[in-house]
Parts: sequence; C-alpha cells; structure tokens
Amino acid sequence: MIFADPSGSDLEQSRARILEVAEKHFRRIGYHKTSVADIAAEVGMSRANVYRFFPSRTAINSSVCGLVVKEVAEIALAIARTDQPASKKLVDLLTAIHRHSTRILVEDRPMHELLVAAMDGSWATLNAHNEQILAILKALVREGVQAGEFEVEDADEAARGIITAFLPFFHPVLVEQRVQEGKATAVSLHAQIRFIMKALGASDRDTSPKAITA
Repeated sequence: MIFADPSGSDLEQSRARILEVAEKHFRRIGYHKTSVADIAAEVGMSRANVYRFFPSRTAINSSVCGLVVKEVAEIALAIARTDQPASKKLVDLLTAIHRHSTRILVEDRPMHELLVAAMDGSWATLNAHNEQILAILKALVREGVQAGEFEVEDADEAARGIITAFLPFFHPVLVEQRVQEGKATAVSLHAQIRFIMKALGASDRDTSPKAITA
C-alpha cells in the first residue's frame, strides 16, 4: 500500500500543535524543565518526529518566544492604526508595552524567564520583533512630523532614540530590577514618557500628566 505524503496544511497543523503543547508546558513549569520528550509524549509522536518540524530545542524555545512577543506587536499595531493623533498613539503605545512587560513579570513568570533568555541570547524571533516595533515607531514619528506634532530632523534616528530612552520600562531584566527595588514605576513611567515627548518637540498639552495615563 502506498501512503501519500502529508499535505502542507497537515504539516502546519502538526507544527502548530507542537508549539501549543510546548507553550503550555513552558507556562506551567518553565522552559528549563520542559523536555522535548515531554512535548512529544503529549503530542503523540516520537522525539525524532518533533525534530522534523523544529531542527533543535533552541528553535522550539525561540518559536514559543515568538508567540509571546507577537502579543506585543499586535497591541502596538492596533494602537498605531487608530485615528488618534500621532502623539496620543505614541503615548498609548509606550504605556501598553510597559504594561505588557510588567504583566508578564508578575503574572507569567516562566514566560518572563524565557524572554530574559531570548534577550541574553539575541534570539532571531526577538530580534525580528524588535525590528517590527522600531518600524512602527518610525512610522509614528514620521506621522507626527507631517502633522506638525513633532519637530525632529531625522524620524528614524528619533525612533531609535525612543527605544533607547524607554529601555528600562520594557527590557525584562530592567523591568524586574525596577520592581525589586520598589521604585515608583507609574511616576517614573510618566516622567520618562514626558521626557521622550518633549525631546520630539511635542506640545505641553501632549506631555501633561492628564495626557499620559498608566
């Protein structure tokens, strides 16, 4: 009897199922304690078969990390696509990114640890995510310049500056450090966003405490 090769959709479904199981295990016991054998057993295939879909354990880790940061990208894109002024969208986007980083730290510690490893190891999925967020920021700054909300000569350079200035509020290690030190995150967050907005040449209205809500 001759069996047909699995279709592309079947292969994609199997890959998605492996990722689903891996993510569930990672969230429950952490990626360090999850073995490929654990994932394979729940999916119902051999370890060797799992490696047909992912060339290494690192590839599984990186792909699950991609699922986590995808949430952030989707939030950022949704904010960027609203009809609000660019200055308002930028404030909302930075606040949302910080909230997500803090929520992962407090409510989903295993995923936080995965993100720390991804940062330390400069994983490809995380690098791609960072480039996507940077692209969104570049577009927002250009939009603000065109609308007369921002006054910068180089929108791309300004977007990179935003990333650097806001690093303590979204980098998993730095966010954890701030929380452990008991720093007043909300106050610091507001101050840093106001600093960024003023550096972009935004009006006092856009940098007022009322305009920036945590």
